[in-house]
Formats: sequence, C-alpha cells, structure tokens
Amino acid sequence: MHTAPISLYDRIETGMHNDIMRAALGAATGRFATQRLASLATLPDADAVRDRARAMRRRTIAQLDRYLIELSDQVEAAGGVVHWAPDAAAAQRIITGIAQANQVRTIIKSKSMVTEEIHLNAALEAAGLQVIETDLGEYIAQLAEEPPSHIIAPVLHKTRQEIGRLFQQKLGVDYVDDPAALAAIARRVLRQAFLSADMGISGVNFAVASTGTLTLVTNEGNGRMCTSLPRIHVAVMGIERIVPTPDDLALVLQILARSATGQKLSVYTSLLTGPRRAADPDGPEQLHLVLVDNGRSSILQSDLAEILTCIRCGACLNVCPVYRSIGGHAYGSTYPGPVGSVLTPLLAGMDEFGELAHASSLCGACREVCPVRIDLPGLLLKLRHDTVQAGHPPLWLRLGLQAYALAVTHPWLYRLGGKLASAGTRLLAREGWIRRLPGPLSAWTGQRDFPAFAPRSFQESWARRRQSPTPGQE
Repeated sequence: MHTAPISLYDRIETGMHNDIMRAALGAATGRFATQRLASLATLPDADAVRDRARAMRRRTIAQLDRYLIELSDQVEAAGGVVHWAPDAAAAQRIITGIAQANQVRTIIKSKSMVTEEIHLNAALEAAGLQVIETDLGEYIAQLAEEPPSHIIAPVLHKTRQEIGRLFQQKLGVDYVDDPAALAAIARRVLRQAFLSADMGISGVNFAVASTGTLTLVTNEGNGRMCTSLPRIHVAVMGIERIVPTPDDLALVLQILARSATGQKLSVYTSLLTGPRRAADPDGPEQLHLVLVDNGRSSILQSDLAEILTCIRCGACLNVCPVYRSIGGHAYGSTYPGPVGSVLTPLLAGMDEFGELAHASSLCGACREVCPVRIDLPGLLLKLRHDTVQAGHPPLWLRLGLQAYALAVTHPWLYRLGGKLASAGTRLLAREGWIRRLPGPLSAWTGQRDFPAFAPRSFQESWARRRQSPTPGQE
C-alpha cells in the first residue's frame, strides 16, 4: 500500500484547497454518475441482476478455497504456471524472479490496482528493469510520478491543460491540450514500447474457476497488446477476484461497466486461457498467474468479509461527498473512497490507516449505487468499533467521548456545560452565526458557519411553557 508521510488531516486540507482538482473531479464524477443511471435503465430489471450478482459474489467468497484450487488446476491444465504470494514482498520476489530468469529488460503493464497495492513498479525498477505503464491514465500518472487517484480513472483529478504541460515537460513535445492530440502523442510513444517489450504484466478483472480463463476489461486495447505481444505474460490478481463459471462472468459483466463508466460493456473484454498453443500464430510463450493474498485471508475470517465481494467499479467513489471534496490522494492509499476506507485499514493495518474509517459522512449513497449492494456504511461503523476496541481512535475522538460520557452521567455538569456553551457561542456570534471558531474547532467554520446555542435549553423552555397559562384557559 502507498504509505502516507503526512497526516490524513493535512492531506484533506490540501485537497479541500485545490480548486482546480475539485472542479475536474466534480465534472468527471458527476458525468459518471449520470451515465450510470442511464445505462442501468437499459438493463431489464437491473435490481434483479444486482441481487443475483450479489448472491453469486457472496457464495463465491464463502467457498473461496474450493474455487481457488479449481482455478489453479485449470490454469495449469491450459499450460500456465500458478504462483501463490502470501504477501506483497513475496509477489514482488516471484515476478522479479520470472523476469530475471528470462533475461527480461523491458516490461509493459496494463492497468492493475493490485500491482499498485504491492508497489510492484518500484520493486522491478530497483532490480534494474524498465517498467512502462500503457493505460493512458496510468501512463500520465507515471510521468507525473503520482499514484492513481481513482480506481478506474487514475488521473481523474487532472485537467487537459495540466496534462498538456506535463507532456511538454516530460516528452519534449509542443504544448497542446486537445484530448485527441494528447492521446496521439501517447500512442506514438507507447507504440515502440509495445513492440520491444519482453514481458507484459496485467491485472485480472475476474478469473473463471471452471475454465482457468482470465478476463481483462479495458477501454483502450492496451491490455490485449500487453498480454499478447511480449513473449511472457504475467497476470496478477487478488485471490478474491474469481467467479465460478462463464455464466457467472456474464452476470457480473452486465453490471461492471454500467456501474463504472455508464457503458453497457467496456470496449475491450479479453478472455485469455493459457499461453500460445503450438498451432497458434501469435501470443505469449509463457503465462504466469500470481495469486496475491496480502491480508485477504484474514479479512475472510472477519465480520468485514463482505468487502471482498467488491468488483472494483468505482461507483461508490463517484457519489461520495467526501471523495468528491478531498480527492483520491487525500486517502494516502491505493484504494480511495468508501471502499478504500474499509479495505485499506484491513490490508495495511489499523495503526497507519485506522482513521480512514472516519473519512465518511455515512450518508449511504455508496450503498445505494454499489452493484453488489455492499453495506459500506455498516462496514465503516464496524471498523470504527474495531478501531475503538483496539485502542486506535483519534485523540480528539477519545477525549471528546470521555468528556461527553462524563457530562451525560452527571446532569448538573451537563446543564452547566450547556449554559457555558450558550453564553460562549453567543459572545462569538454575529446575527446568530459564528463565522470562525478557535483552535481545532476551526475545521467546522472553515467550510460553513456554526449556529450560536439558544439562550435557553429545551428543558428550560419546556418548563416555562408548562408554567405559563395556555391562551384561552385563563
């Protein structure tokens, strides 16, 4: 996972004040959300499809050990080699070892979140290998030396003008900001990489257990070139990205692109079964499948296992008011947004990422749009409970809850606190509203005004009302 050198609150502060990023993010996520609704409307009984997909994913995760063995057997029967990586370091060693054993010098990659999770590029480059991202968004992120900020759209936060200046600086080309011209520049640069690479690395959207088929879903065609042009193809997948049969794959594909980009189906859906056969005119000589655990088995044994049914469409990010306000980089991890707030602490540890569970308004929009109906607000609440039980709540929360517990168990203290708060806030208020609060409370008034407390509490007002005669009864 991506480590975070600065605090969550500092990253949020940075994101909140990046008006260009917020404008780009708002426009793109709003477009995705609108297109999702229109695309789902073309699916007969979309709710029933989502229900069947949810049931299939939960059934698969519940029998994950069985399906993983079946998948491994089928991949090897088709001529592939299966590697089991218990953690990120093991996955790095396995893939680096494959490259070194085959005298690989240049590697091309298609988009893969799990390789971001295990920091594969850095490990390969440390071993002296050249790694080139070929998904346009990932390529831009690589040039900018930034991690992706969205699960399916890595540079959603950048404007075309920023990309034009980046290409001018890094590639030595004239400045342009026309999207078609920028894509043409990237295509021209990447074309030579496709033709000269020794190894292609891809992720896996879904692997079919009964056939050993690996499925890649892309919109640019680079995934197919990464998996067919080089002599070696290494596919890297988290162990939960599995479906039992081709029928189950067809079911989940009906909702994946619709939920992600609002398309009925992505432009390219590639189904790969084994390396090149003797009679095939092209294709890789070797196929390696690396199954990455990296904490997923522990999640499977917890009451948060539902998060493993995620199909990585990114719909929850597009509707999340927190993500849309602070951007993906504020989360400081590979997986941003509501799904990342659950998944990251479980994969990378509560000590470093436990406070992400609080980076949510719990409005429920993520649960409404999730194609497999993951109860993300419920999982976030469970995670918050776990962080408290483990002694990892933020300091402000610990002190705040202790003060609240003390007040509500001592009525006189509660009343005294109310009077002091009422007097204090009315002193600070102008026309009933406070524009700026001191110290850590300024985080509230930095975005909105705070109302002054009423002169009298509800109990005091109620007592006065009971003491006053009701009009007409005098």
